[in-house]
Amino acid sequence: MAIAGGGLGGLALALALRHGLGPDARILVADPAFARGPALGDARASAIAAGARRLLETLGVWPAVAPEAQPMLTMEITDSKLGDAARPVFLSFDGEIPARAAAENGEPFAHMVANVALQAALTAAAQAAGITMVNAGVTAFAADSRGATLTLADGSTVTAALVAACDGGRSRLRSLAGIGTVGWPYGQSGIVLTVGHERDHEGKAIEHFLPAGPFALLPLTGRRTSIVWTERTDTAKRLLELPRVVFHDELEQRFGLALGAIEILDTPRAYPLGFQMARSFIGPRLALVGDAAHTIHPIAGQGLNMGLRDVAALAEAITDAARLGLDMGGPEVLERYQRWRRFDTLAMGVATDGLNRLFSNRSDGLRLLRDVGMGMVERLPRLKDLFIRDAAGLGGRPPKLLRGEAL
Repeated sequence: MAIAGGGLGGLALALALRHGLGPDARILVADPAFARGPALGDARASAIAAGARRLLETLGVWPAVAPEAQPMLTMEITDSKLGDAARPVFLSFDGEIPARAAAENGEPFAHMVANVALQAALTAAAQAAGITMVNAGVTAFAADSRGATLTLADGSTVTAALVAACDGGRSRLRSLAGIGTVGWPYGQSGIVLTVGHERDHEGKAIEHFLPAGPFALLPLTGRRTSIVWTERTDTAKRLLELPRVVFHDELEQRFGLALGAIEILDTPRAYPLGFQMARSFIGPRLALVGDAAHTIHPIAGQGLNMGLRDVAALAEAITDAARLGLDMGGPEVLERYQRWRRFDTLAMGVATDGLNRLFSNRSDGLRLLRDVGMGMVERLPRLKDLFIRDAAGLGGRPPKLLRGEAL
């Protein structure tokens, strides 16, 4: 088995396959980023949903991550204009555990974890599991009925029954396989930074919906909060060019004073936002995983979780085929993976696209409509519980790893 891309999804897939196929399986991960080491300046953090956390627990990675993981105990959603004197809460997920604030058995529906910490834990686990990690990118790909061949940038070749493309939204392997995409840019960028504050956040996540886009406060360990600040791309560029003290004032106007004085702890960076879906998640001897298959708006914090659901589904399909003596890269295995993941992914993509269009505008009529809708959901606890369960990755028929079960 060969994997292109050694990010969070690629290493999680390698570990899942080691878990399912056993110590004798040959698993290779190729990524030129291995030579560069961890991106220490990356301030991004991810909401690890309950299902994804169970996957990491089953793979033995979570104990290394847990000290850096902040449980997300409550969530509030507001909808206002920047200059409004008050920000009324229209929707909250802060009831008694386990009814609302937990997925099952009292567990939080998500934990916030810094991407750098999760990458380090996955890398260490992959090295300990004997997974081959090559510091090279993919330059050519060919497949036939007998197997797939990858040519790497260092001139070496790799043969495998199946190749997984985990190399991101601009996937080189997807392009080499001739798989097209459908998508569009949002004309928005997400400004990401970490903020320190005087008072404890008490595990509360807040999403302020502003006309330019959502402003999310996501709790980290200690008195720290991860900010994902959505603005029009040109506005985001101007904000990052402001003097530090002026940028701080703009940030404080959106962050508010509920947690006391705030301090910017790292260098803010902006990432362009868009929607993209591969026309097919599979090709001959090839499976697209994570951002190589789909990128969605971060409005619901589901990007990485969707990728880890891909990992769980593909690993289970491959493991089941191997135990039956079937071709692990055959069309039956790939079709099973695509059927499992495509509808769920498309539904989430459509939902996040619709939410962004509904909230990121200045229409008073739409604002009234969405506020009435959120108010109705607030009064329907069963519906809120359903939303939490789906956000936790436990809705429908999740793969075994998301249920915390061994392959």
